[in-house]
Amino acid sequence: MTSYEITGGRKLHGEITPQGAKNEALEIICATLLTKEKVTVENVPEISDVINLIGLLKDIGVKTEHIKKNVYSFEAVSVNFDYLKSAAFREKSAKLRGSVMILGPLLARFGYAYLPKPGGDKIGRRHLDTHFMGLKKLGAEFNFDSTESSYTVNGKNLKGTYILLEEASVTGTANVVMAAVLAKGETTVFNAACEPYICQLCKMLVSMGADISGIGSNLLKIKGVDGLKGCTHRCLPDMIEIGSFIGLAAMTGSEIRIKNVSRENLGLIPNAFRKLGIVINEENDDIIVPAQEHYEISSYIDGSILTVADAPWPGLTPDLLSVLLVVATQAKGSVLIHQKMFESRLFFVDKLIDMGAQIILCDPHRATVIGLDRKFPLKATTMTSPDIRAGVALLIAALSAEGKSVIYNIEQIDRGYEDLENRLLRLGASIIRKG
Repeated sequence: MTSYEITGGRKLHGEITPQGAKNEALEIICATLLTKEKVTVENVPEISDVINLIGLLKDIGVKTEHIKKNVYSFEAVSVNFDYLKSAAFREKSAKLRGSVMILGPLLARFGYAYLPKPGGDKIGRRHLDTHFMGLKKLGAEFNFDSTESSYTVNGKNLKGTYILLEEASVTGTANVVMAAVLAKGETTVFNAACEPYICQLCKMLVSMGADISGIGSNLLKIKGVDGLKGCTHRCLPDMIEIGSFIGLAAMTGSEIRIKNVSRENLGLIPNAFRKLGIVINEENDDIIVPAQEHYEISSYIDGSILTVADAPWPGLTPDLLSVLLVVATQAKGSVLIHQKMFESRLFFVDKLIDMGAQIILCDPHRATVIGLDRKFPLKATTMTSPDIRAGVALLIAALSAEGKSVIYNIEQIDRGYEDLENRLLRLGASIIRKG
C-alpha cells in the first residue's frame, strides 16, 4: 500500500498553481462522445480518476491523444458496443463513479448504453435515481441486471420534455443536459445544478452547436439539434484544491500565494475560511494567505456558535467541509460542522481526536470542533485515507503536527490531486511517497 511519510511543524512559503478541475474534466470528457469530430480539452488534471476515464473511452473506441501535459484530444468516430459488455469494461467502469456520465451522451448519439454500477468514494448512499428518472423522462428505457449489477439503457428516439429534478445533482444534471442536446424538441430542466462546472459544460456544448439558455441558473432550456461539431475547451482551476491550499496555509501558519484561481467562480469558499478567522487577500486573479499565528472563529450576531454547513451551489461545496473542520481545530473558538448532503464523511475525525483535536462527533452529519488556538498542537500519528477529501484533510493535519506522521491508502488522494507531494515539496514541506 502506497503511503506518505510526513514530518510536520514546518512553515511553508511560496506560490502554488491549482490543477484543472476534476469534476469539470469528468463531465467534459464524457461530452466528447456527443460528436465524431475532434474535441481538444486543455488544463486537464492528470489524476487517476481522470486518466482512468480517458482510458475507458479509449477502450470503447474513442481515439485519444495526449498532446502535451494537461492537454488531450478526443475523436469519438464510433463506439465498440461489444466491449461495453465485456468483463474488462465492467471491472474498469465499476471502479469509477464518473463513468455514469457516459450514459447521456451514448443515449443521445447512439440510442443505447450499458453501464455497470459505478464506484467511487465510500461516503454514504449516492443514488443514481436523478440520472435515471431524467433520462426516462426523455424516453429512455432502463433494465437492471441484478446478477451483474449492470444497467442496459435503450433510447432510440429521445424527445424533449419538462423535467423537474428531485435533487440538484451535478452529475445527474450533466447527464440529462448531454442527452437533451440531441433529443427532438425542447427540454426544460428545473432544479438543475448550477455549479460553475455545469456552466462550463453548457458553454462547451453551445460552442459545439447546442442550443441552451438559462446557463448559470437552475432553469435550463435546451432545444435539440441534429448534431454537434468539435471544439477546444479549457477547464477551470479546481476550487476544491484552492480551498485545500487555503486550509494548508492556515494550519501551518504559512504565507502562500495561490495563482490563477478564477475568483469569480469560487462562490462562498473564501468567506467560509474568513468566518474561521483566516485572512485572505486578493491580487488580480491570485489569492494570498498571509502567515497567521492565531485566527479566531466568528460567531453569530446574537453570540451563538457558528455553524458551517454544505448546500447545493451557490451554497458551500460539501467537498471542503473536511478541510474546514481540520482548520477549525487550531482556531480560537468553536464551530459546528454540519455535513448535510452525505453521511459518513465525518467519520475520519477519530484520527484527528487521536492527534489531540477536541471534536465531538454528534452524529454522522454533525461535529462540534473546540478550537485549541495552537496552545496544544496536533500530535503526529499513523492513519489511513478513507476518501479523497478526508485524505487531504488528514494530510494538512499531518503537515501542521510536530513529528513524523504516516498516511496509508494515498491512492485515494491521487484520485483528486495531481503530483501533490512534489508541489508541496516546492513550498518547503517534508513529504515522502513510499511504496
